[in-house]
Amino acid sequence: METLTFDSEDLDRTEEFLSHAYARMRIGNGTPDSSRARIHRSAIDAVSVDELDLDFEMSYAVTPLGRICLCVVHEGTIEDHVYQGVSDSFGPGDVVSLAPPELPYAGRVRSARYNITMLDPELLTQVAATADPRRTEPVRLTGHRPHTPAAGDRLRATLRYVQDHVLSDPAVADQPLVASTAVQHLAATVLATFPNTASTDPTGSERQDAHPTALRRALAYIDDHADRPLTVVQIAEAAHISVRALQYAFRRHLDSTPLAYLRQVRLAHAHAELAAADPEDGSTVTDIAARWGFHHPGRFATLYRHSYERTPRRTLHEG
Repeated sequence: METLTFDSEDLDRTEEFLSHAYARMRIGNGTPDSSRARIHRSAIDAVSVDELDLDFEMSYAVTPLGRICLCVVHEGTIEDHVYQGVSDSFGPGDVVSLAPPELPYAGRVRSARYNITMLDPELLTQVAATADPRRTEPVRLTGHRPHTPAAGDRLRATLRYVQDHVLSDPAVADQPLVASTAVQHLAATVLATFPNTASTDPTGSERQDAHPTALRRALAYIDDHADRPLTVVQIAEAAHISVRALQYAFRRHLDSTPLAYLRQVRLAHAHAELAAADPEDGSTVTDIAARWGFHHPGRFATLYRHSYERTPRRTLHEG
């Protein structure tokens, strides 16, 4: 996990920092008597989250980021934001995708406090129902505003969750299964929030592919690799079917999803480790849960009690 903090009243230093942290950009100050910029970044491999607080009016022109860039405005405004075919302004509470990864954009920040989350565009293809190793066209967003206000609310909640419960604790963020689970959840929420090129309905041939033999291959792969970061694309490849066919097979034969089954397998491993652990050696519920991809202790305890009718702490101390 990477963290960094920037605090300066020097506009040239701010431009240099922003160009290094995002992409090459030019900025200008519309309020010369004030120029303080405060920025804090937390990042793991595929996702970075920045909190920015600019107490001045700043214009910006940014070269393509090559990443999906999500913005949540807390205070102030971002105005005259433009990229190819789009012109918009954002205020407190808005959550938007600033521009397609391959396009430059420009605009103006007016004394704003806001959040920027950047993620690898490939993550969308990895979690999309259309993900297929034979496809050459990646999944992409086709709009910068959420489908509905409710979709925007869910994305804001997911962004807060990743920031507050994963990236806030390096010991948690550095757990490979935690990072993989959180990143996939975020990417799936982005797809559910914005218009995009993915499609979720299986084709006729994909329905035919969703047979019990393919499902058994998927279950065996999950069972054998539950201790590693997994994506639905990897599971589908192991089963020799598309992601849509995989999801349809789980829904049809198990009334579940691949990731829900993976979660139950990991929960079973966590249960076995809790039962075998000795708290006198320093083993804790939080550490064991995080090792198996459960980064929120409260949610882990709820899942655990539902499956084993006891608390994880009781299992750790009583076996």
